[in-house]
Amino acid sequence: MNIEEVVVVEGKSDTIAIKRATGADTIETNGSAINDKTIERIRLAQQTRGVIVFTDPDFPGRRIRAIVEEQVPGVKHAFLPKKETIAKNGRGLGIEHASDEAIRHALASIYTVSQHTVEEIPMAQLLDAKLIGHADSRKRRERLSELLQIGQVNGKGLKKRLEMFRITPVQLDEMIKVLDEEEMKTDV
Repeated sequence: MNIEEVVVVEGKSDTIAIKRATGADTIETNGSAINDKTIERIRLAQQTRGVIVFTDPDFPGRRIRAIVEEQVPGVKHAFLPKKETIAKNGRGLGIEHASDEAIRHALASIYTVSQHTVEEIPMAQLLDAKLIGHADSRKRRERLSELLQIGQVNGKGLKKRLEMFRITPVQLDEMIKVLDEEEMKTDV
């Protein structure tokens, strides 16, 4: 797999995993307290090669993603589902625990945050689809996030995340149909 962009990760273990899976170059943030020097390196990488932010699916990872996105417009995003990042012993979570195949798949499914006018997702669509406001909403959002590869998101952030990655109401409807079909199969 040939990746032109520089991949922003949290630490050395993530770099090792990315190198093993793809050979891509990385910039390490060394945690969620990203210093100005690291932001400048990410800006330079964005200008010269492009950047893919690929952080852990936890609070520090989301914080890093938000900081980089705010400071360096136009970066791309790659996400791994939480279940792909859990250590074999169950003690730890991170990209470094993901399989090479999962890493390659995530980096092949990148998103760029839209700076343009996007088609708004109606709240009624999210409610009707039981993605918010229902007992099984969390489970449905987690599966939707996996299907769309947009990273896990809570009910409050779902609409924003869908719109941020230019998921249209029609695309959302298609994924809702997949969710409903999967649920029917498990209910039988």
